[in-house]
Amino acid sequence: MGKREFIALAAFLMAVNSLAIDIMLPALQQIGASLGVESENHRQFVVSTYLLGFGCAQLFYGPLSDRFGRRTPLLIGLVIYILSAISIVFVPSFAGLLALRFIQGVGSAATRVITVSIVRDIYGGRQMAEVMSLIMMVFMIVPVIAPGTGQIVMFFGNWHLIFLFIAAMAIAIAVWAYLRLPETLHPGNVRPFTARSVFGAFKLVLTNRVALCYTIASTFIFGALFGFINSAQQVYVGIYDLGVYFPFAFAGVAIFMSLSSFFNSRFVGKLGMRRLSHGSLLGFIAINTIWLIVQMASTEPMPFALFISFFGLAMFQFGWIGSNFNSLAMEPLGHVAGTASSVLGFMSTVGGAIIGAGIGQAFDGTALPMVAGYFAVSIVGLVFVLIAEKGRLFQSQNPAV
Repeated sequence: MGKREFIALAAFLMAVNSLAIDIMLPALQQIGASLGVESENHRQFVVSTYLLGFGCAQLFYGPLSDRFGRRTPLLIGLVIYILSAISIVFVPSFAGLLALRFIQGVGSAATRVITVSIVRDIYGGRQMAEVMSLIMMVFMIVPVIAPGTGQIVMFFGNWHLIFLFIAAMAIAIAVWAYLRLPETLHPGNVRPFTARSVFGAFKLVLTNRVALCYTIASTFIFGALFGFINSAQQVYVGIYDLGVYFPFAFAGVAIFMSLSSFFNSRFVGKLGMRRLSHGSLLGFIAINTIWLIVQMASTEPMPFALFISFFGLAMFQFGWIGSNFNSLAMEPLGHVAGTASSVLGFMSTVGGAIIGAGIGQAFDGTALPMVAGYFAVSIVGLVFVLIAEKGRLFQSQNPAV
């Protein structure tokens, strides 16, 4: 497999997760009405329960992939994802849908953990950050097109068709991986699947200051993103009355993030992960501070053009933070890449989902809870980056990172 095909396949494997979230956002109102959900905020649980399953299951896939290789656990996860998506078509209740969404997240977790492990098996340092940025650039195509795709699918039927579409796409990606993806785990890095070895690896991850603090910082930053995803339909449709144009607004912000990942892939080899991510974190804080001040200055919703401008600029910075923080957390843990990816993914996803659920459930008919949430998490993220770097930003002890 060539580098381009590898990057494309890795991006689509990770995009399985994004597809399961973003494509159904236009359908949340229809899902709620169909299954008797009265509270608008309760519809957000369709996203939150998936994220919890996605986060919790990551604890298991890493150790399994460190023992049995990357391919088999990855393909098993994809099968779980596909079967749960098909089962949702026949679900009779909202509680049943949430249970199957949790299971679907359990299957999807394999794609996140094992894909990052595969990248770490092959690349390290700035080269890993460059490849991850290219993967993220391709991966971000999904949030650009997914809501619009969901809207189009619903023109041909009800929300059940969306889950059949998700299953069909996952089947295609699973076949591609089965036919083309080689085993990347080096025999010398195989770890026994015992409680002692697993907890030993967890201890190694949790006692590494750099890995732990960058993971916590990522957790809070991703919490803001999950908070927006939870309430995106309410903000765009409820506040700004975009209706069927909601997917276009969602796609516009995703394009900013995709461009950011592209520029990161171009610059990270020259400037390093720390310079880019630390600078973007400070920019993220500055934009969120101004955004919050403007939001609080009026009791009326800010003009949509101004809102989307602030949001786009903030998410452009987010694109430089995400892939670099993840690479910085993984860098010192290459010898336990599978377990490390599990622990870091579990913390950032479950923690981010809980933070995001809190931001989403605080929705009160205005954008203020979301904007305040963005500001708060950016400050917390900076605190943990300072702890990781012993108070010194932009300094790299290793020239390769």
